[in-house]
Amino acid sequence: MRVWPGLPYPLGATWDGRGVNVAIFSENASMIELCLFESDQDSVESVRIKLPEQTNQVWHGYFPDIRPGQPYAFRVHGPYAPERGHRFNPNKLLIDPYAKAVARDVHWHDSLYGYSQTDARLDASFDKQDSAPYAPLAQVIDTAFTWGNDVPLRTPWHKTIIYEMHVKSFTKLMPGVPERLRGTYTGLATEAAINHLVDLGVTAVELMPVHHHVDEHRLIKQGLVNFWGYNTLCYFAPELRFSAAKETYFVVPEFKAMVRALHAAGLEVILDVVYNHTGEGNELGPTLSFRGIDNASYYRLSLDKRLYVDFTGCGNTLNMQHPRVLQMLMDSLRYWVIEMHVDGFRFDLASALARELHDVNQLSAFFDVIHQDPVLSQVKLIAEPWDVGPGGYQVGNFPAGWAEWNGKYRDNVRRFWKGEGGLMSEFATRLTGSSDLYGHSGRKPYASINFVTCHDGFTLEDLVSYDQKHNEANRENNRDGTDANYSWNCGIEGKTDHPLVLEMRARQKRNLMSTLLLSQGVPMILSGDELSHSQSGNNNSYCHDNEITWLDWKWKPEKRQFYEFMRKLIRIRKEHPVLHRRRFFHGRDIRGTGIKDIYWLSSSGRQMEDVDWQSGYVRCLGVCLTGDIDELTEKGEKLIDDNLLILLNAQDDPVMFSLPVLPRELPGIELIIDTSHFVDAPICLDAKQPYRLEGRSLALFRWPFEIPPTVPPPETGY
Repeated sequence: MRVWPGLPYPLGATWDGRGVNVAIFSENASMIELCLFESDQDSVESVRIKLPEQTNQVWHGYFPDIRPGQPYAFRVHGPYAPERGHRFNPNKLLIDPYAKAVARDVHWHDSLYGYSQTDARLDASFDKQDSAPYAPLAQVIDTAFTWGNDVPLRTPWHKTIIYEMHVKSFTKLMPGVPERLRGTYTGLATEAAINHLVDLGVTAVELMPVHHHVDEHRLIKQGLVNFWGYNTLCYFAPELRFSAAKETYFVVPEFKAMVRALHAAGLEVILDVVYNHTGEGNELGPTLSFRGIDNASYYRLSLDKRLYVDFTGCGNTLNMQHPRVLQMLMDSLRYWVIEMHVDGFRFDLASALARELHDVNQLSAFFDVIHQDPVLSQVKLIAEPWDVGPGGYQVGNFPAGWAEWNGKYRDNVRRFWKGEGGLMSEFATRLTGSSDLYGHSGRKPYASINFVTCHDGFTLEDLVSYDQKHNEANRENNRDGTDANYSWNCGIEGKTDHPLVLEMRARQKRNLMSTLLLSQGVPMILSGDELSHSQSGNNNSYCHDNEITWLDWKWKPEKRQFYEFMRKLIRIRKEHPVLHRRRFFHGRDIRGTGIKDIYWLSSSGRQMEDVDWQSGYVRCLGVCLTGDIDELTEKGEKLIDDNLLILLNAQDDPVMFSLPVLPRELPGIELIIDTSHFVDAPICLDAKQPYRLEGRSLALFRWPFEIPPTVPPPETGY
């Protein structure tokens, strides 16, 4: 095997058409060996080669005889001194942090741990077992791919509708997808899968983690898996288990083909990424990659360097204070944008990434390097703005350029429709884009990713069917998962045939989804909610690769009815620009017409006053939204004749709602939606007559009048 000096950049194993350059960072190692395997089935390497060069703490070499398809890993030498933060153990085979493809997954065995599990000293002991038969292997690949005319879609933020989904659960039981392709990247790219997404009307899919991850040893022993995938092992490699290809070498082109097919259908691809921690866990976890390559550099260590700082609840936190770790994050993100053509990222527990020392810091290097990056600053960036550390709840505090999962929106909307009082003022703020959270920093309404349900918690069906979580199947005695669900079972816990309960549940689902799709901001829909998917009350289904998480595609009449309602809501949102404005409402007069861009109304038809907002018992209100001609669409179109009235009643009893008295005589008003009954086509009503708004229902109206068409010059930046 010929070995040349090679280059310290790029990191990883890179095929250049003639040979492979291998480079791996380790600040504290004394020697690194490249281990080559004849196949991914071998239990021992066929060749072990010392990397000949070290430049700026990067060990490297060039191998003109290595070709794509080659399985490989590393052995890293150095001190085993946990008390000093070092856990080198050359008996442990380590997967490349920059692996572009995984040739072999983890096969759990005691030899994967750097310490002896039978020694009373635990991780202070040293284990000499060779982990080669059980450790994961990387694979050298050729990244060439024919993209054709694929280009970034760049759907404007304010026109984006996100569909959060799991690659496998979405198609595992889907009719129309060939059985051998179900639950795979190729299955998601099939006509049946794409047609559903296009028919529903969403504009982007947000894929739950597709970075290759490891299932915790604890779960495997219990017969469970980490189905959600928030336990990353490789930040560059697509998850192997979602591949339909029989050979691992084809996983990367399969993923690219999926992205290309989704783009061709007008669907952006956003990845849920987990850069806050890795799958190696705490000090008692396995040695699979980062821990054995350079534990003291890759991880945040406590004052007792044997222990890890844990802002994630998963045992460790990646050390974003180290420039090489930050480089890995950036290299990974750029790789997925440039090489894999994805359109954006949702950062899991993003507050953990922003911690410089202890507190969450908006000016951290993490934000700085992304904002100045010419590639990453142009894609969609979404933060889950919390972690489990002190001060980790940072909703509204991320800087310009970022959107955020708005947990305050979720909780307030749930509580409002549950029937809690004293929420009117905040509810109005959430409905109109949460200006209190995002306006002060110059961000727009679309900084708020609005959601009522997501993967973490109840599904929509369970939100209206259970008062309490039912996570017994997780084998943690129902201790896991949040207790703050703000759910209401409508009178009976769980499944029932009671017609009144079922009718109320269906109405509550329509209320919640209507609120979501009629709110300013970016709506996010949980995959399966449109199908009324239930997890039987499990609000933490992370460990289930079974019917609990697989979507049920059997179309019962009531499921079809709700699906069609969802389609209608999305269509209405798209048809009315006033529902997806780029700027906040200000309650101001529009060009001297006497008409404001927004009115808040009490049931008497008059505008809300302070006493109305402060009342703890009032649970109904109305809001008039008027197209603002000072705001132009991307094509310069004027937002006129786009006037909507939303009435909401979260109390049990009906309300006679007087329709608003505006400065202009209304020729009539059209009823578009009433969640208490189905409205097939707009119904013209007399605006002078009160409208009976049933208990726990929402109604949407439209009326035609125009504002004088003189349009001022657009503001700077539009």
